[in-house]
Amino acid sequence: MTNTQFKLNAICAAMLITSPVSYAAQENETTVQSDVEVIQVTGIRSALSKSASIKQDSSGVVDAISAEDIGKLPDTNLAESLQRISGVSIDRANNEGNQVSVRGFGPGFNLVTLNGRQMPNSSVLQEAGVSRSFNFREIAAESVSGVSVYKTGKANVASGGIGATININTAKPFDFDGFKAFANAKAIKDTSSEKSNVTPEISGMVSQTFADDTFGVLLALSHSERESGRERVGTSQGWVRNRANAAGVDSSAIDTTVNPTGTYWVPWTPEMERFETKRERQNAQLVLQYAPSDNLTATLDYTLSRFEEISNTNKMAFWFDNPTGTADENGTLVDIKNANDELNFWAWELYEEKENDSLGLNLAWQASDSLKLTFDAHNSTSHSNPDGDTAETIANLKNVPGLVKSISANFSGDIPSIGVDDSTLAGGAYNPANIVSDLYQRRGYEMKNTIKQYHASGQWENLKSGALSAINFGVMYTDYQIDTYLSEQFSFVDIPLDNLGLTFDEQGDFADEFSGSDQLFPFIPRYSANDFVDIVRDEGLFIEPNISTNGVEEQTLAIYVSFDLKTEFNDIPIDMNVGVRYEDTDVTGYSVKPGVVAFNYRHAEELRPVFAATATPQELEGGYTRILPNFDISADLDDGFKTRFSYSRTLARAGIGGMFPSTTINARPEGPFNASQGNPNLLPITSDNFDFSVEWYGDDGSYASVGYFKKFVENFIGAGVVQGTLNDVNGEPLRDPSVNPRPGCPDSSDTPNPACLSQATDPIVTFDIATPDNLQNREVDGWELNAQYMVPDTGFGVVANYTIVNSDESFKPYDFDQTIALAGLSDSGNLVGFYENDDYQVRLAYNWRDDFLLSLGTEPTFTEAYGQLDFSFNYTINDTLGVSFDALNLTNETTRRHGRFAEQLVSAEQYGPRFSIGLSAKW
Repeated sequence: MTNTQFKLNAICAAMLITSPVSYAAQENETTVQSDVEVIQVTGIRSALSKSASIKQDSSGVVDAISAEDIGKLPDTNLAESLQRISGVSIDRANNEGNQVSVRGFGPGFNLVTLNGRQMPNSSVLQEAGVSRSFNFREIAAESVSGVSVYKTGKANVASGGIGATININTAKPFDFDGFKAFANAKAIKDTSSEKSNVTPEISGMVSQTFADDTFGVLLALSHSERESGRERVGTSQGWVRNRANAAGVDSSAIDTTVNPTGTYWVPWTPEMERFETKRERQNAQLVLQYAPSDNLTATLDYTLSRFEEISNTNKMAFWFDNPTGTADENGTLVDIKNANDELNFWAWELYEEKENDSLGLNLAWQASDSLKLTFDAHNSTSHSNPDGDTAETIANLKNVPGLVKSISANFSGDIPSIGVDDSTLAGGAYNPANIVSDLYQRRGYEMKNTIKQYHASGQWENLKSGALSAINFGVMYTDYQIDTYLSEQFSFVDIPLDNLGLTFDEQGDFADEFSGSDQLFPFIPRYSANDFVDIVRDEGLFIEPNISTNGVEEQTLAIYVSFDLKTEFNDIPIDMNVGVRYEDTDVTGYSVKPGVVAFNYRHAEELRPVFAATATPQELEGGYTRILPNFDISADLDDGFKTRFSYSRTLARAGIGGMFPSTTINARPEGPFNASQGNPNLLPITSDNFDFSVEWYGDDGSYASVGYFKKFVENFIGAGVVQGTLNDVNGEPLRDPSVNPRPGCPDSSDTPNPACLSQATDPIVTFDIATPDNLQNREVDGWELNAQYMVPDTGFGVVANYTIVNSDESFKPYDFDQTIALAGLSDSGNLVGFYENDDYQVRLAYNWRDDFLLSLGTEPTFTEAYGQLDFSFNYTINDTLGVSFDALNLTNETTRRHGRFAEQLVSAEQYGPRFSIGLSAKW
């Protein structure tokens, strides 16, 4: 076997020598667990052989990738590396992996830890909500030494993942012998960006031990910049049932055998938009280690990441205010028209800044030959937009209402064909003389998530004979606190546009990977949303934001014990692990928000809540206890065969946003009238998991396996929607002043017109009130097929895997009462081929994911099947230097999302290939 060292990523290479034992993932785990953590590889074949060995020797179902696998796959971040593992698939944002699904369970059902410690998360966009899910784009792959994916539960592994617990390991100075230093520099070219700039990615690490290797220091740093673009065609705010002029809908083609009520769907708006995004990311880690004696080691570590991303977009669209059209057999209006309307010219700026900091201490004491004790503590925070900057700034321009003769869109293709008849406007709809101001909006979160975790653990090892090999035990306390501050501004304004700088770009080759792209809008606007808001300020029309404060605190005490046993049955070696974890969790949710005084009929399309001057605090409590057992058994058979069985109970905690006690209202004249309320007493989702596999392992790292898993999941959380009234601050039902409006209404004055406010004679509003609750149970099962083959004496190798996932209940497109469906459930597969020798290494990797349900709200969103081909090449110049070349998305694949049916386009996005060339060095 060729034993070759490559240096694609310097820090990755640094960590190849040995991966650290996880700080908080206890040293009290078995020898099998140490194999999962300690990875020594050079070259692809060695790395893959080690991965096969990890899978073979682990208790339960564990997959792992070494730093060399991460560094030498053509991946920009950890998520894109993890997708190479069977059962793991990713969600993409801006054509980059950001979150992972495992065995069909989406990001919210998986727990990500760093060195065994639960990490915080924060977000800024209102539509993204509040999530526990770790975002892999915020951590540089170069700073990671290894990743372990625990697909079955274990008593001594932190709870929180039904799909998997994913542990990311980073390096420590005692992992190296003396001095080590590495550096890496890349130049990145993203063809999706209009600016076509080459951006840098720089990383490095230095590690040294002193005083006879009793003291060590490690410092790792990285800086990356990325410029990218995105061309999108789609709709906003989903497809709405029966929202049209019923007399103008041709429903004759609807298949009433499946759609007996003749329900039809209409979008609010078709649109095309161009994004330009700039991102900077810094990562740093400082680790100090001190070993005053052979049996005591202290580790102090500080991990930092800084993330900033700015996206600017301009959007061309129009709004179907009174649509008519023709429905297809499903009920989708595919040919929609609207007379006497206007075009909309949007500008957006998205701003996200995140500061992540983690300070940790680990003490490992070998108390005796048979007893090892460990204490681990960390205080970690994630703070988004810490300076209170607005996450989302939006502006809209429009034609004078009613002066565009007609607008239309046909949704029968991949993207809509757009029709605009502006013959009634002198100079046309795109003439700046025919464009006026419409509205501005500013919204977004500042969010701070803090986790304090304390973990005391131990391992007693049986040094004598007997079936009992070891006892692992421990206690963990976790304090999870998240505080959110949501800022919202919305106002229709009439301002001069002379100094806005409005221009138009021709459509050109916009979204040309989709058929029918030449039938889109002929132009797309160019102007700045921030410039628009500056004019609003200058005109004295700027309003103060409404601030909503919400938070949740979870305090969890966990106690666990597990037993490792080794024995034989008919001369067949048997390994077992039996454990149980007890958890007690207390939950407190709070909200501080002004109550609603009345509705203000301010605009023909706006019912604005009028809030009281004083905010009212509200606090609710909840709690639960759970017992989480696990049992793993494996048998080593003849001729390299192995079989294993595992049972475990795992849990995933309820989403944070669903536990805020406050009520949120979203209303428009004539509806819809929507509201949502939180529920801090939500129970965790629990799963009883069964795994069975048959595996074969060769001597050269080749292996094949077939695994079956079954999950019985309880307490799925869904949005229970009920119709009802909501009261104002005086305890009276809210009323609608837009019905039979009084003279002078609507009125967009800054000071509300009393005649346009809710009055006792106005009709009471009936809201659709969504409240999360533990509603249903589900069953999920699937197969994982793996094959890895090293062609002897050639340097060639191939890796292939395929995952099949099924559920006992799928989404039913005509079941309008369905509130639960498993998002992220999909089949996936990988095919990787490579060649390596002493001088160079070539890898071609293809990843595919089938279509899946992305989200289920009032209307669902599906992501269609996606496959991506990536390429990497590495060349060793000498013992110090190496060069690399990476190419991602070689075939310029696109993504498409739709509603209940394929014709209900939500988003069609086009990116482009991404290339990088790098130089690395080691000393």
